[in-house]
Amino acid sequence: MSTEKTKQTLLQSCISNPQDLAKLVDYSDDSIVSKTILDKTAGTLTLFAFDKAQRLSEHQAPYDAVVQVVDGQGEVVIAGVPKTVKTGELIIMPGNIPHSVIAKQRFKMLLIMIRA
Repeated sequence: MSTEKTKQTLLQSCISNPQDLAKLVDYSDDSIVSKTILDKTAGTLTLFAFDKAQRLSEHQAPYDAVVQVVDGQGEVVIAGVPKTVKTGELIIMPGNIPHSVIAKQRFKMLLIMIRA
């Protein structure tokens, strides 16, 4: 199945239907798996599944981003300050501030990027 078709199928499954976000993305050994649910001019919704010890290296984006943890526990570092986040919690990463994500154990998150 093509990447675009997979995106559309995932999006369609979420429109007007409640979904368990943790079940929409699977873990993979020694990897980070990402699935884009929605990609619009105004922003994106992307699910991630991190295996233990995986990370997104420090970077910054021009827009605020929200991390909603849907399974497990991870660490978000914002401006050099580590914050532990666990299932059910969210944290906002402000635009133009360096941040990174570290999987101290397996965890899944929804990244909501708002381009405004």
